[in-house]
Amino acid sequence: MEIIKKPVLTEKASLLTEKLNRYAFKVDHRANKIQIKQAVEQMFGVTVLAVNTMVVSGKAKSRYTKAGFVSGRTTKYKKAVITIKDGETIDFYSTI
Repeated sequence: MEIIKKPVLTEKASLLTEKLNRYAFKVDHRANKIQIKQAVEQMFGVTVLAVNTMVVSGKAKSRYTKAGFVSGRTTKYKKAVITIKDGETIDFYSTI
């Protein structure tokens, strides 16, 4: 099971990184906090102080096309917000 799928690179996540030394990741929905902590420490070589998880629900999407009205949903996913030790950083662009 690949625990960490990809980092969440949004404006809100960037603010968390700059101000509070926190990083957001999309993770496997079956992973628990202990597994996420171990995976981040092993992959990036940092000290994890805290792990907060949440399940982001999918939202309804619709569009009008030539074939008619099409509606559906985006998939739900689990997001983990990782707090790391002061002075340590994670560089997404060179490690993933």
